[in-house]
Parts: sequence; structure tokens; C-alpha cells
Amino acid sequence: RLFAVPVRGSEGLYMVNGPPGFTENTAFQRDSGKNCKAVTFSKDGSLFAWCNGEKVNIFNVTSAELLRSFDLPKAVCLEFSPKNNVLATWQAYTTAKDGTAGVPNLQLYDMKTGKCLKSFIQKKMQNWCPCWADDESICARNVNNEVHFFENNNFNTIANKLHLQKVNDFVLSPGAQPTKVAVYVPGSKGAPSFVRLYQYPNFGGPQSALDNKSFFKANKVTMLWNKKATAVLVIASTEVDKTGASYYGEQTLHYIATNGESAVVQLPKNGPIYDVVWNPNSVEFCAVYGFMPAKATVFNLKCDPVFDFGTGPRNAAYYSPHGHILVLAGFGNLRGQMEVWDVKNYKLISKPVASDSTYFAWCPDGEHIVTATCAPRLRVSNGYKIWHYTGSLLHNYEVPSNEEMWQVSWQPFLDGVFPVKAVKYQAVPSELPSAEPKPAQAYRPPALRNKPLMSSKLHEDEPPQNMKPQSGSSEKPLSKTALKNQKKHEAKKAAKQEAKADTNQESTQSSASQSIQRSAVPAVTSGDPEVDKKIKNLKKKLKAIEQLKEQAAAGKQLEKNQLEKIQKETALLQELEDLELGL
Repeated sequence: RLFAVPVRGSEGLYMVNGPPGFTENTAFQRDSGKNCKAVTFSKDGSLFAWCNGEKVNIFNVTSAELLRSFDLPKAVCLEFSPKNNVLATWQAYTTAKDGTAGVPNLQLYDMKTGKCLKSFIQKKMQNWCPCWADDESICARNVNNEVHFFENNNFNTIANKLHLQKVNDFVLSPGAQPTKVAVYVPGSKGAPSFVRLYQYPNFGGPQSALDNKSFFKANKVTMLWNKKATAVLVIASTEVDKTGASYYGEQTLHYIATNGESAVVQLPKNGPIYDVVWNPNSVEFCAVYGFMPAKATVFNLKCDPVFDFGTGPRNAAYYSPHGHILVLAGFGNLRGQMEVWDVKNYKLISKPVASDSTYFAWCPDGEHIVTATCAPRLRVSNGYKIWHYTGSLLHNYEVPSNEEMWQVSWQPFLDGVFPVKAVKYQAVPSELPSAEPKPAQAYRPPALRNKPLMSSKLHEDEPPQNMKPQSGSSEKPLSKTALKNQKKHEAKKAAKQEAKADTNQESTQSSASQSIQRSAVPAVTSGDPEVDKKIKNLKKKLKAIEQLKEQAAAGKQLEKNQLEKIQKETALLQELEDLELGL
């Protein structure tokens, strides 16, 4: 199956055939104008729309014909409804010179007839497009802090309103009916911000909400539904970190489920949250977080860590469309290193490097990846690369030095068109040489140039670690502190075993001297004050027993309770050993 890959830039708009050919698609006539503002595909990839500063054109990719054109020279945003019944267009809102209200700038066109169904005034470009449920039974817009709902693309009647104090943002759930709505209301005058989940059309007060989560530290939020519409992840951000620890402000990650469960996701490393993504299977999500080198961890729906990828130079995560492969990448101010992981076995497949990338996208086939360097983010070395996930570079296009590339994307396809394939580890063959750049040599002052290289790192990288409890054990994965304590106990256990070996060699020693040796072991705190207190008390009791045994050996007659104390020695020793080993 051939893919169309549209490329938009100063060379105009054209389409390239995807793997394996990478030749220009001749069925789509190149639009050579330098004024192409926006392009979009329909959800199923069958329709393609673009505006070129004169008209908005609709092209049928399947039949390779131009369907229709609209006279909208100022349009800068385009979007199809999920079932291709409506085309939404937006242009900048302008008021008349005398200050009177401007004309409506958001248009909704019927794709079958070409007629304008409705026009709205939409001043802001942010969240300009109405949101549809996947079956188009519902369409919603945020108007003056209310969410207006329309049914069956009838835009002349508002079927429902969700009215809360200052609704800032909302997201409709994906998938089948019933549609659920996540809404965000920012806090004011000391009241917290909150995110609420509703099931359409039950909006009657707070009691009708499926779940509610409030938080104080939030200037803005990002709400992410999973594919099965059972839960939302909320990244709450403040613009300023009042502690001064981070340039990025502060972020917290919250989990809210439609069954009423909610939690704060505990991230073991301090610092910004760079990226959070749901696995398409809807039962796991990956977070990239913490001061550089950043950590990446996969969590389950209980918000327990399942796998920790350790630390590395990364700030983004991308699951393949089937959810069987995860790419962790460091773009932007990082060098473009990608780590491609097999999600089922948590094995590293490849580590390609795409330097200066400003864009990354998985192909719908779950096999290929595009990375690109686009203007205006970077105005030099513009171009795109197509990779196989095993690390092979299959196609590399660089625009001429006096030109720019603004956008590249894959033609989308509906779920199920491409079956999931077994994961490969062997790099697929490619005619292009490996794209790995030569590692830059660190600067060495002249005095050190002929001397042996000393390795010095600012940070020790943490290795990947499986956090799943082993089969047969119901234990929860250990926290950072528990892991530290466990290491201490293991070290102590090893030291004890060595001590035991020594005492076995000197078998002539009495039990009394053995216990003196035990009490002479330097005290190691467990990190838990309660445990330390118990250990101290046990040692005190054992010391008293030793003194009683010495008195008995000297011929003193002991009382009944003193003899009972001596009988308890073995149990106390066992209890002390258990506590010290953290059992």
C-alpha cells in the first residue's frame, strides 16, 4: 500500500510516495505557489485539503481528483470532521475601522453540497476548531466560558450547554458512545483549579460528574484521554516555580478515571515533566520527567511503575500506532538521540540519531518513522528523513540552501488497516549509509593532550530497571528510599556472613563472646526511626541476658523470671536478625 507524504515549504506543496519508493506522487499536481498556509488530511486519509492564499482546495487521494474549491484566500486553518461530512476553516478575526464587530471568521462547510452550514465569530486561534465525537453525533465549542453542544451537525440549534464558572478548556473522549467530556476550570481568589469528567448530556451540577480532581498549582493544564475513554491524565503546570528550582515552572501529573478513582502520579525524580503519552492499549502510560539526564517510566492504571528506563538525554516519548514499540527521544536543545524499545519484552531495538529534528511522527503501518527539520523553528539544514524502527535510514531529503521546508506529515489511515507485525531486532537493509554523526571530541587544554584520558561525568546514568513484581509475589515495587535501604541491608548481610565464616574457623569461641562480637558490630540505621528504636531495645534485652548468664556461671542462684528471660534469648536473636535484614 502506497502512502502519500505531503511536503509544504518555499518550494510549494507536493506529495511524495512513502516507502518503499520515495518518488514524487504524480497524481497530485504540485502547487508551486509560495503562499501555502495550511494543509490537512481527513481522519481516514481519503481527503486532503490545502489553502494557497487564493482558494481552499479539496483533493480525493483515493481517486486522485480535485473534488471542489472554496474562495477563501485568507484561510489559515483547516480541519475535517471525523466522518468527512464537514470542513471547518478559520481566518484571522478583524474588526472594522470604526470599531464595529467584524464578520464571522469560522466557517463550517457541508462537504456533500459545498454550502456553508454555519459561520461563527472565533477571535482566538488557540482551540479554534469545534470538537466532534468520532461518530459526529455531537459537536462542541467553547463560547464565553460555556461549552455549547450541537447534535448531528445541526449548528442552528444549541442542543446542550455545560455551564461552569469560567470553563477554560474541554476535551471530548474518543471512541464510541456515550461521549464523555473532561473540563478544566482555573482557580481564582484562593480557590483551587479543577478538572471534572461528565458523561454527555448529564451536566446537572457537581453531583452528576463522573469524577472531580482539584489542585492548587495550575496556571494551565493538558488533558489526555486514553483510547478506551476510561481515564484522563492531567498535566498541571505553573508558569513560575516559586522555589526557583526550575526554569520551566512546576508540573504535576494527575490520573482521573471515569469510575471515580483518582491519584497523583508519584514521579521519583524532581524536575519538569517533558512528555506524557498513553499506550494505545489504554492500560499503560509513559512519562518523561526530571532534571537532565531525564528519567522515563511506564506506569499502569494503579499509577505503579512497571518499567523504568533509567536516565538519559531525552524529552519526548512516542508509542507506535499498535503500541508495541516505544521511542524515547531528545529533540529541541538535545542532540536528537532516539531509543527504540520493544514494549512487550522491554528490550532496546536500536539507537538512531536524528540531529536538529523539530518534528517526529510514526507512520500508520507501525514500521516507519519520519523526522524533520522545519522552519521557522530552524531555518538552516531543512529537510526530512524516513527511518525503519530498526535504525536504518531509508530516505533523506534536504532542501536547497536558499529554500525552506515548513511541514511534512504522513497520510493517516484508520485503525486496523495495518495488522501488527512481530518486532524485528536486525536492521533492515538500506541503500543509504548509516546516519550516525561522529561524536564530537571534548575540548582538552594543551597541557592534557598527551596524557591518558580521564573520564569525568556530571551525572552517573541510571540503568533501566524492571519494576514489575516477580510472578508469584504480590509485593509492590520498591520506592527509592526502600531500594536504598535494601542495598544497605544486603551489604550488612554480606558483612555478617563474612563474620560468621570467621567465627566458624575459630570454633573454640564461647557463645558469650559471639554475642559480644554481635553487639560490637557498628550500628547501621535502617532509615526508619521506629525500626531503629526496636533494634535498640532488643540489644538492651540481649545485653541484660548476657549479664544474667555470667552471674549464673559465677554460681549465683537466679530467680524464676530471670531464668525465663534467658530462655527467650534465641527468639530475641531471631527477631533482631529479621529487623536488621529488613524482613
